[in-house]
Amino acid sequence: MSRIEPDDPSFDPADWKAGDERKHLARGIELFNAGEYEEAHEQFELLWLSTQGPESDFYKGLVQAAIALHHFQRGNLDGAAKLYASHRRYLAGYLPVHQRIDLQLLLEEMQNVLRPIVRPEAGVVPRFDAERRPRLRLN
Repeated sequence: MSRIEPDDPSFDPADWKAGDERKHLARGIELFNAGEYEEAHEQFELLWLSTQGPESDFYKGLVQAAIALHHFQRGNLDGAAKLYASHRRYLAGYLPVHQRIDLQLLLEEMQNVLRPIVRPEAGVVPRFDAERRPRLRLN
């Protein structure tokens, strides 16, 4: 898949300094855990766009997990369902823990929260429950 251009036209990964990756990851985790998924996605996307090789799949998995929850939170059940398998596929290679993030727990929580969308019950419209939302937990 080719790289996409970030929203910020001044973004150039070649200009990153030591510590920028850690700073954006920490901010993305903070936003994700606050339920601000679109903003978390932006931080994870900067990381994905600035990373080459296997590590880029890790960040792409975080991007897709954040957007899946953003879609669910906004009532876009089809959008959330479409990202269900892909975020799992991208993050599976980094189990159980990567960059101190407990991915095993994240994938379990994502599965529990998104199950009603992926396997809907007849006549039941799944609703986003902020109390049950997945978190990125550090080990």
